[in-house]
Amino acid sequence: MALEIKTADELADPELEARWAARRAERLDPVFQRILRRFVEREGPIPTDEIVAWFPDRPRAGMLEAVAGLDERDLILVRDGQVELAYPFAAVPTAFAVVLPGGRRRYACCAIDALGVAAMLGQRMKIRSRCHHCGGPLEFEADAEGPGPGADGVMVWVGKRGEIDRKVFTSL
Repeated sequence: MALEIKTADELADPELEARWAARRAERLDPVFQRILRRFVEREGPIPTDEIVAWFPDRPRAGMLEAVAGLDERDLILVRDGQVELAYPFAAVPTAFAVVLPGGRRRYACCAIDALGVAAMLGQRMKIRSRCHHCGGPLEFEADAEGPGPGADGVMVWVGKRGEIDRKVFTSL
């Protein structure tokens, strides 16, 4: 069976790219930025009450609305009063482990997000996963410039996105 390999230009979706361009500004939201920093500092889910406490000068109701807004816009996932996901981080183990400097392990939502952690933090780190095709272990380093030489021959699998793919799935 031959595997079709396309270039990034062939896979580009202009509508998706326009939505992501609009989301870049949303990612500068101070609440979202603090949530990301917390995922780097410590593993595990973040209780919404902890987020409220980070901003003591803001009314509780306003903070809860801000968190709910981030969830509605699919920048985070709140379940049972806790942030379980803040792109690119997941609070629970996934198939995409990122080992930060000093050996701290964090988990990414997908392969692309794992690569994005290195770029976002501007640090060299290890990425560990398994091959989608054969199940073999993968481990290589990445930094802000991209994957290191240990990733030679590694390919990221990207599927066609549908309308429903705009919200995180928790059932997979």
